[in-house]
Amino acid sequence: MKSSFKERLERLGPVRAVSQVVSGSPVVMSLRPATNPRDVNPVSATVSLARRGLSMLRAKRALEEMVATGRTVIELPKVESRALLTAELAELGVVARSVAGHDVDIKGLRERLNMTQEQFALRFAIDLDTLQNWETKRRKPDKAVQAYLRVIERLPEAASEAQEDIGSPEASFSR
Repeated sequence: MKSSFKERLERLGPVRAVSQVVSGSPVVMSLRPATNPRDVNPVSATVSLARRGLSMLRAKRALEEMVATGRTVIELPKVESRALLTAELAELGVVARSVAGHDVDIKGLRERLNMTQEQFALRFAIDLDTLQNWETKRRKPDKAVQAYLRVIERLPEAASEAQEDIGSPEASFSR
């Protein structure tokens, strides 16, 4: 069975001509143009991503998506230093930020918002028992919940408003 040129390129994996970093950890990064997408140095940025374990093709496509849509999220298999990568990409016109970099201190967040457990649970549509288990460390929120908690941490009003049901007949209290 003949495979497409695209499939053959993808099977080649990382290009050998690009010297990859020796060691590092996987990191999920959000990339966006620093100011104007025309200011991005796409060739050097592609090489920078390829040095961290992406194939040249995947790196190129990620940058094309970033320029076309204003943002892309990628997983780099081998990042030696987030600070070094961020600085390197900044010189090339790309803003790079880590994604899902920390677990939220739920009790600390709730206290910063000056809410009781019940208020926090109601406001953000979280089961009260579940919240209590997280705060006492009996259970740990999964990745999706951690992402939601980071939204609450950063945009509490927007997260709260997103729970409101608007426009449906059931939401109306008038008779």
